[in-house]
Amino acid sequence: MATTPIAAIDIGTNTTLLLIASVDGQAVNVLYEQAEITRLGRGIGNRGDLQAENIERTLNALRGFADIARRHGARIVAVGTEGLRRATNSDHFLVPAERILGTAVEVIPGDREAELVFAATVRSFPDEARGAICVIDIGGGSTEFILATAGNVVFRRSLPLGSVRLHEQFLHDDPPSGAQCEALVTAVQNALGEIRFTPGATLIGTAGTVTTLCAMALSLSTYDPAVVHGHRLPVEALDLQIRRLAHASTTDRQTIIGLDPKRADVILAGALLLRAIVRAASMDSVLVSDRGVRWGLLFETANSPV
Repeated sequence: MATTPIAAIDIGTNTTLLLIASVDGQAVNVLYEQAEITRLGRGIGNRGDLQAENIERTLNALRGFADIARRHGARIVAVGTEGLRRATNSDHFLVPAERILGTAVEVIPGDREAELVFAATVRSFPDEARGAICVIDIGGGSTEFILATAGNVVFRRSLPLGSVRLHEQFLHDDPPSGAQCEALVTAVQNALGEIRFTPGATLIGTAGTVTTLCAMALSLSTYDPAVVHGHRLPVEALDLQIRRLAHASTTDRQTIIGLDPKRADVILAGALLLRAIVRAASMDSVLVSDRGVRWGLLFETANSPV
């Protein structure tokens, strides 16, 4: 008997993602994937509320996602993360979003976001999960940290560090000054003091900042999740991309192969954040995962009674 496909939607501060797949035991049949940079949380750090144009841009993406999901006969499930957690006017988005999707968007806390990322990671990298791993999910508004040994979570934390948030806080010039970059890194280093990194653990990075830097390092003119997922990004390659980005304006960055032009303004902040994490964890590479919250939501939904 065929299983009903699931349309898992992840509404983040910077990006809105759709995954449509059917799950039968350990077998996953991906039917459709799409990511749209909708910037729902742009400017929220300054005003505390979602801006009308960002709401409408994200709702338009959801309209397209809902149409695609229904054409596949998929059951829709959706979650919202840091941007919606922080917004003082989240109902301005959530009410019309529910009408569009036919189901409510669950605004999940950081701990639950981390759980979904961890579930996707363990399923994606079972060999690494048998040992010690540190999973980082760098979003637009927050970063989730999950440390585990032999499949058991020993530490989990969500910090208010993200590519959009840090860009808006620190990188005011284009390109930013060295002092602005240094201030960002210092703030990140201070925040990372509460993360208890496990020596010798495998560092696994997921979400758009990490996958984009990987695509840039590989010079992928067309993004290919099959190539990016499972690639090890060495720290030397990460440092090279940071040097390229730090000396380029947003307009110049838009021409870099592997970089979505819509991410050109915030990618440096995300890259500096990733580099600070790698340094704090004393790692020499990052194992890249293309499977984050939406994949964890897919597996959770597939294993839950309807």
